[in-house]
Order: sequence, then structure tokens, then C-alpha cells
Amino acid sequence: MIMGLTGDSEGQLLIQLAELVKEISGLPECRNSCKKMHGNLVRRIKLLSPLFEELRDGNEESTMKIEEIKGFELLKFALDSAKELLQSINEGSKLYQALQKDQIAYKFQQMMETIEAALNEIPYDELDISEEVREQIELVHAQFRRAKGRPESPDLQLEHDLAVAQKEKDPDPAILKRLSDKLQLRTINDLSKESVAFHELVIASGGNPGERFDEMASLLKKLKDYIPTENSEAGTSEGEKGSMKHRSPVIPDDFRCPISLELMKDPVIVSTGQTYERSCIQKWLDAGHKTCPKTQQTLLHTALTPNYVLKSLIALWCESNSVELPKKQGTCRSRKPGSSASDCDRTAIINLMEKLANGNSEQQRAAAGELRLLAKRNADNRVCIAEAGAIPLLVELLSSTDPRTQEHAVTALLNLSINDSNKGTIVNAGAIPDIVDVLRIGSMEARENAAATLFSLSVIDENKVAIGAAGAIPALIKLLCEGSPRGKKDAATAIFNLSIYQGNKARAVRAGIVPPLMRLLKDAGGGMVDEALAILAILASHQEGKAAIGQADPIPVLLEVIQTGSPRNRENAAAILWSLCTGNSEQLKLAKESGAEEALKDLSESGTDRAKRKAGSILELFQRFEVKEDPVSLSSL
Repeated sequence: MIMGLTGDSEGQLLIQLAELVKEISGLPECRNSCKKMHGNLVRRIKLLSPLFEELRDGNEESTMKIEEIKGFELLKFALDSAKELLQSINEGSKLYQALQKDQIAYKFQQMMETIEAALNEIPYDELDISEEVREQIELVHAQFRRAKGRPESPDLQLEHDLAVAQKEKDPDPAILKRLSDKLQLRTINDLSKESVAFHELVIASGGNPGERFDEMASLLKKLKDYIPTENSEAGTSEGEKGSMKHRSPVIPDDFRCPISLELMKDPVIVSTGQTYERSCIQKWLDAGHKTCPKTQQTLLHTALTPNYVLKSLIALWCESNSVELPKKQGTCRSRKPGSSASDCDRTAIINLMEKLANGNSEQQRAAAGELRLLAKRNADNRVCIAEAGAIPLLVELLSSTDPRTQEHAVTALLNLSINDSNKGTIVNAGAIPDIVDVLRIGSMEARENAAATLFSLSVIDENKVAIGAAGAIPALIKLLCEGSPRGKKDAATAIFNLSIYQGNKARAVRAGIVPPLMRLLKDAGGGMVDEALAILAILASHQEGKAAIGQADPIPVLLEVIQTGSPRNRENAAAILWSLCTGNSEQLKLAKESGAEEALKDLSESGTDRAKRKAGSILELFQRFEVKEDPVSLSSL
């Protein structure tokens, strides 16, 4: 057991603590709805600086006891977490923080408690520090102690304004002005940054944004409509304004397609979260590519989601800079008032509906195939097909005994489900049990597209419950084991999304998900390591999942990933290992005997922020385990 640290190690720890306080003190001032919580935490942490500086300067003549080391290591862990929280507030979505202020306030409360608990472990009376510094630290400790039991008072005006702005179609401009000022969303540039933060949240949610994100998108659009176009010229001199009229405005990088580098007219999001011009990314996909052009990551699916927020920001920028709004390319021409698709497509859809409803089996197969293609072609067709009443008829064809008709029907529903409104119509038509049947007994193409359809529908939370209850998970696991590379990815994506719901975690474990995931994880050349780790990480948070993973001899392969994997995979592997080791001395002992300590020390220095936290937590578990295993050494202290 470690009795103490060497002078060099002590000095390194104190240097790290001093640097952490310095970094936190230097963070930009928060100007959004979390300003008070952010400022109070930074101010209190800043007051710790004299302690570390004095200890560091006098470190050569002293040796820390284990109690002091433990306290400072706990404090370093707490300050690392505090820095991550504060940075997330500075860089995150301002609307999300305002709408989730109660949850964020709870995180700040937890952070105060964590820091206060760490300060409790430091024996100030035994430290070689001046009386002045001792008094300041005791004062800071008292501030943290008081703050721990004193929650942030609510901002009633902000809550009222947010509620009214969400409820009313055209909110009072005075309310939008207050929100714009409070949230620091005053310019087109502010809104553009907010859009980026918004879509990063969507990605982080695993493709499951939920109702809160719909509220954010609606509020962002209302703020966009409110912000006056003259903001773009605010603070510009008359001379500059005159010269601006004689030069083309610079297009913001976020508004350019990464492929064509042109201003986007129909921006869409791919599964990696990147946004492209629809026609450009569609050509890329049609050419057979399965990766994201910008990140080179493998696409989990090829569905394209309209980026409505960015599209409205581009429209606002064009209006503000007297740039002609790009005309959307597509098949829609000569629209009649109230129509959702071109005359040509509408006529075709009406004819196909007749064949779908009253035709013989061959005509139904052909009609379903045509609707499949039309639904893939553009967003307007998806609306028009649904309005024409095709969805219930396509659901009926899911039970067809003709394999090709079944393939066309399920794929048409997949393409239609890209439209969020259509998701509800598909579920209300009773499609979920029939899609699950196709997933069980259809052709391989039909099964793969059924899995993709279930993923698309599971974006809505209540559908996760219904899909799990309909028995989809065992069929998805079977596809995960025997599907094509694309089919395996479709199955994995659906399983991951469904497992966000707690009840589906248990269903997946009981259906035997863990052994095939472990096989995929160990097959580095199979291209499924990312997906296997992501699912295992989410299952490890469930007691049954944790137990099943622990029985599969996971530690060697997890350590291999921690040592050699990508940043995200190292993070997920550490999260799984932390779940396994927490409260399980046997797994903790196995990990330690397998040489995990060295890999985790490296991860704690070079991993993502979350990976560093998990690695630090496991290393702390190792240290406690050492103390517990060596009671003789402990009693000699």
C-alpha cells in the first residue's frame, strides 16, 4: 500500500491543482441564464489558489501523509469535473440551459457537495501553511458548506417568458427582446452558434432528441424571426456601410456545404451529425459511399434529416445581406395553392393509390415499388404520399406473402418515416407488430429495412416502449448475428436507441445480446467494434446488463480497447470497466491483475474528458481496494 508520495509526486499533484484553479479562474465570463451559478463556483474555486501555491513553494521540505494525499486527489477529481461542467455551460446551447435550468442547478449543487466533501478530507491543521492562508481556506470551505444546502433561487421572469414564448404562436416582441438579451442571442452570429450547439446536443442524444429539442427548435425560429435585420450593420460606420455595398458578403463557413463549398439551399444532417447540401450528399451516397465525407466515419444509416434551424438561419443571413435566397432544386414545379408536391408527382401518387387499394397482386407490388422511390426522392413527396392515405395501405402489404411486395412496403414506410409527422401516422396505423414480423421472417433486404424503420420510429420515446413490447429486440439480435454488414449496423443502431429506455435494457440482456456483442467487440476486422461498445456501455448501467457482461470475460478486450482504440471507444470501454468494478471486488481484482492500472493512468492523461473521469474513478477504486486488502499496513499509519 502507498504510505505517501515522493516529493516529486507531491509537487506534481500540487502543480496540477494550481494549474486547474488557474484554468478555471481564466474561463470566459458566463453571460447566459446560468451566469450566477457559473460565477459563484468560479469565484469560490479561485479562492483556493493561495493554498496550492504556498504548499507547492514549500514542498521541498515536507512530505505529505496519506490522509493529505487522499484529500488532494479527491479535490483534483472534483475540480476536473467542475472545469468540465463550467466549460459545458460556456460552450453549450443557451436555450437548452434555460429550459433545463433546474437540472443544471442540480448539477451545480452536486458539484458544490463534491468539492466540499473533498475539502473535508484535507487536514488543514497538519498542513505547513501560514495562518492567513489557513483562515482563507477555512472561509472558502464554509462558503462551499453553506452553498451546499442553499439551492439557486428560480428566475421567475425567465420561466414566465419561456413558457409564453413556447405557448404562443406570435409572442409579444417585448418577451422575445427579454429572452434575446437574457440568453445573449442577439445577432445572426449568435443564432448560428446556437444552431451548432443545438445539433451537437442531438448527436449526443444518440439520435433521440425528444420533445425538449422540438421546443428549442421552435423557440430558436421565433427568436430568428424577431431579430431585426439591421443587426448585421450595427456598429458599422457610414463609410464602411458604403463600401460594403460594393463587395460581396463573406458566406459563413457553417452555411457552406463541405462538399461543394457553396451556400446551402436544402441542408440535411447525416448520421454523424454533419450537415450537407441534400443534392451533394445524395450523389455521394448514390455513388456507393458508406462514409461521412467530412469525418470519414462509417454512416450508421443513410437517412437524411432536414436541418430546419440552419435553413432558417441561412434565409435570415441572405435577407440581411441582400443575397438572393438559393432556389431549392427538386421535382416540384407549378404548385397549386395548398399542394404539397408537384402536379406531376401528385398525379402519379393518386394513380398509384388506386392500384395500391384496388389492383391485383402484381399492380400492388409495382405501386408499392413506385411509392418507395417517390418517398425517397424528396420531402414534399413524403408529405403528399401520407396525405393521400398511403400509409395504412402500405401497412396492410407488410403481411403480403410476396417477398418483393413486402420489401417495397417496408422500405416505402422507412422513407416516409423520415418526416416526423409521418412517424405518428405509421404507428397509429398499427405498423409496429407487422414491421417486427417482417424483421423476423422477411427476406434479408426486408429485415434490414425493417430494422432501419424501427430505428427511425424509435426516435419518439413512447415508440421505444411499444417496439420493445412487440418483441423486436430478439429479432434485432438475430439480424445482428447473421445480417450483411449494412444489416448488422441497422440492427445495432436500433438496439442502441431502444436500449435508452430502461425496460428494453432488461429485454435485450434476457434475449442474449451480450455474447454476440462480445464476439463483435473481439473481431477488430468486422467493422462493428464502435457499435458493440456503445451498446455494451448503455447496458452496463443496468444491473442485469452489468452481471451478464461480467460473466463474458470482458476485461482483457476492454483493456485492449483502452490502450489502442479510438477516443470514443476508449471512453466507452472505460465506462464499461467502471460499471463492472463499482461494487464488485472480484472484477476489481481481475482488472488490477490484468494490468489495468497502467492503461488507465495513460487514459486519465490522454483521453476525452469523460474517459479521464472514468479512469480516475477506477484508479481511486484500485487505491481503496489496496487499503482494504492490506489492513496491517493501514493499522501501522
